Parts: sequence; C-alpha cells; structure tokens
Amino acid sequence: MLMERRDTAPALQIRVYYEDTDAGGVVYYANYLKYFERARTEWLRHLGVDQSQLAKTEGRLFVVKNVEIQYRRPAKLDDELSIQTEVSRLGRASIQFEQSALCGGELLCEATVTVCCVDATSFRPVDLGHTVRNLLSKTD
Repeated sequence: MLMERRDTAPALQIRVYYEDTDAGGVVYYANYLKYFERARTEWLRHLGVDQSQLAKTEGRLFVVKNVEIQYRRPAKLDDELSIQTEVSRLGRASIQFEQSALCGGELLCEATVTVCCVDATSFRPVDLGHTVRNLLSKTD
C-alpha cells in the first residue's frame, strides 16, 4: 500500500495532443478532469500512497465525490501544461484537493475536487486510515 515517503510532489507536466482537442482546436473541457485525475494519482504516488496496494491490502478506494471547476483560458495543441495539486482540507474519510492547469505560468483552469475513501466492497465511506492520514498531514 505504501512506498517510501518523499517531499511534496512536483507539478505534473502534460503535453496537449491532437486527441485532446475539440473541433475548435482547443482542449475539450472534460479532458481537464482527466489531467487533474492523473495529477492527483501521481501526487499520491509521490507521497507514498499506492492506490492499487491500498485496495488490495486494506480494501480502500478513492472516489470523486464533488468537483467545482473554473475555465479561464483555452489550452491548445502542443501546449505544455503544468498541473499543480495540493490538499486544502483533510477530513475523516475525505480529501479536498485544489488543482490548477497552467501554461507558461498563465492560469487556464482551476478546480476543487473532493475525494472520498470508500470500502472496496460496499462503497460506503471509511476512514482514510492512520498511515494515509499521516502521509497526507505531512504535506502542510
């Protein structure tokens, strides 16, 4: 479930490919959710949380409960995006993330994403667990 803990994860760099764009040549709005998902996963992995192992050994999964998103400027084909992730609130069974997509330092999109920890069988909320909570609390 857990790997060696490292310092706070760097931003995830993502290149915009043709498949990411819509008919207008800009990133299709729903793809930002995919970018944010990848960034959260890599952020957790960097901290030492292996979600596959967490599911196997402790029967815990992370699921998205809520997303609030603001689109500011479009990203375009071949842009290199920097996806930044940080925890803004740590609950008993949830984590609230603040995420942003930037291109050349310019804010393109930002979101608040609440993720719940659930039992892998019943999908009912469960405590994050001591080890995960401890790793996440050290990011402050």
